[in-house]
Amino acid sequence: MNYKKKKIDELNRLSIDEYKKKTKLPLILILDDIRSKYNVGSIFRTADGFNVDKIYLCGITPCPPDREIEKTALGATESVNWEYEPNIIDLIKKLKNLGYYLIGVEQTFNSTSALDLPKDIPSPMAIVLGHEIKGINDDVLAMVDMAVEIPQWGTKHSLNVSVAAAIIMWEIVKRNFIK
Repeated sequence: MNYKKKKIDELNRLSIDEYKKKTKLPLILILDDIRSKYNVGSIFRTADGFNVDKIYLCGITPCPPDREIEKTALGATESVNWEYEPNIIDLIKKLKNLGYYLIGVEQTFNSTSALDLPKDIPSPMAIVLGHEIKGINDDVLAMVDMAVEIPQWGTKHSLNVSVAAAIIMWEIVKRNFIK
């Protein structure tokens, strides 16, 4: 097979205005106490690719506009809706009242493997991602409807938070939104 790469103008990219008008998936991301601006930017870029509705930035998570965030976001801070919410507990309570199903990406004793995610997760849903070292705050973890972990077979048993976000977004989208 002879594969030929597509050129930029052959990718059928939407403009930012077209993207903003597009119906979004009933899926949001909550980034709590994520330290790295590069991780935040990378998550924005992936969120754009998966057509998520919104990103909430909580706690110490840095916010756009920022040169380092933009370095990895590549413009996604302009296309993806986002909001800063200083108190994640207040945000979780608000989202629960709005009917959101909360999925925490965390290794716990009773986590669901990403390999076993159900195909009928209630919508709308929110994915909670925590601090790069400490993970999701225990008080927040007690409020999620499901903890999901990504199986790993090496010595580290951890992934970069932006990589974990991408894997979980893909698993949720392919099981719940692609028909």
